[in-house]
Amino acid sequence: MTRPSRRRWLVGAGLGLVLSAAACAPGSESGSSTESDASEVATDVAQLGELTLTVWDQEVRGGQNRQIEALNAAFEEQYPNVTIERVSRSFDDLRRTLRLAITAADAPDVVQANNGRSDMGAFVTAGLLRSLDGYAQAYGWTERFPESVRALASYSEDGATFGEGILYGIAQVGEIVGVWYNKAKLDQLGIAPPETFDELDAALAAAQDAGELPIQFGNLDQWPGIHEFGFVQNGYVPAEQIRTLGFGRAGADWTSADNQQAAETLTGWVGDGYFPEGFNGLGYDKAWQQFAEGEGVFLVSGTWLLADLDQALGDDLGFMLPPVGETGELAVTGGTGLPFAITEATDEPDAAAAYIDFISSPEAMQGISEAGGLPVIEAGAQDVRGAQAEVFAAWDTATSQDALVPYLDYATPTFYDTLTVQVQDLMGGEQSPDDFLATLQEDYADFAGGS
Repeated sequence: MTRPSRRRWLVGAGLGLVLSAAACAPGSESGSSTESDASEVATDVAQLGELTLTVWDQEVRGGQNRQIEALNAAFEEQYPNVTIERVSRSFDDLRRTLRLAITAADAPDVVQANNGRSDMGAFVTAGLLRSLDGYAQAYGWTERFPESVRALASYSEDGATFGEGILYGIAQVGEIVGVWYNKAKLDQLGIAPPETFDELDAALAAAQDAGELPIQFGNLDQWPGIHEFGFVQNGYVPAEQIRTLGFGRAGADWTSADNQQAAETLTGWVGDGYFPEGFNGLGYDKAWQQFAEGEGVFLVSGTWLLADLDQALGDDLGFMLPPVGETGELAVTGGTGLPFAITEATDEPDAAAAYIDFISSPEAMQGISEAGGLPVIEAGAQDVRGAQAEVFAAWDTATSQDALVPYLDYATPTFYDTLTVQVQDLMGGEQSPDDFLATLQEDYADFAGGS
């Protein structure tokens, strides 16, 4: 979230046309990918000759940009025979243009691909990404990265099964969606960081009574609404049910009483005026920047904002995991940042794999930490303070307690488009909770079967 995470894209007939074109692209074959055996992998990049690697990423914010720029420079210094041609785009722009880019004759070599079904899953199905299993053996990625991390970039060869099978990507960072808060404002209100939903409700009411904006939020981009609803859902729906829904597995129901309560709670917050006026017309970046300028007590968003918010708020910045709700268990939306993958069209797969290995090494994790990021591994080995220490501690708690639940748009190939629109309509008062959940259930049941 992705990454920073989740945006609207090509749908319907356009999606089918692009995938049809992908099946005819050079070097691709629908439902298959090139497999490199570990014994055939060339790991000595210096012996590969003069070459250029084109890399597409979405590491555009301050800390994100600093770490990838530094790593790219270090890679080129270590391997003077390699030139990295970097194309950096916002998450929105990356998702909108990547599908066409990797089917073109001059496709990039390495890309960051959102690991959900509508993105990475579709690319796998169309044979547009290379299997990384051989490289994982050659570079020891199976030992470096835990299975829970690798699973978030693994699919069956036909792209139908998410979370197991062939490895198609490696992520640099971990990410969780929690609650950023302004410590100075909480102190002024005489409120401690809430640990339960009841305490959160009281804090929101107190903030509003004091003339403060309780929750900063902008949903013009639509994807932030996924996080807002997921945050509330985590308090009412058991984690295992969220995992079943989020991974598109049969056996759960969007129209359950627990999901109904979550949807009604979210619309209740809207009715109570806890969000900015006109939030559906306010951009995500503008919203978090306003929070960074002191507008709002809380901000529900991901750890990818750490570097920028820390720079703006300093000691006034706090981060906490979602409060525990009626389930009595901690549930935290998250996983990894967008994984780096190798395109099927590349002429330099070994160099591409070496690049991914370099930017995800233990040494790279230190650089990511120093730039204000949350490394997907080695977090405990970093010397951090302030809000960064709070983020690292939250990541440790979420992972050690098996509290992570997936991003909801992972559920089906079309669920990103369904969910973003439906949440925006729900929070905008154009959709009732009943109709909202029924629409989600229809998409989910059509894919997973049953309920």
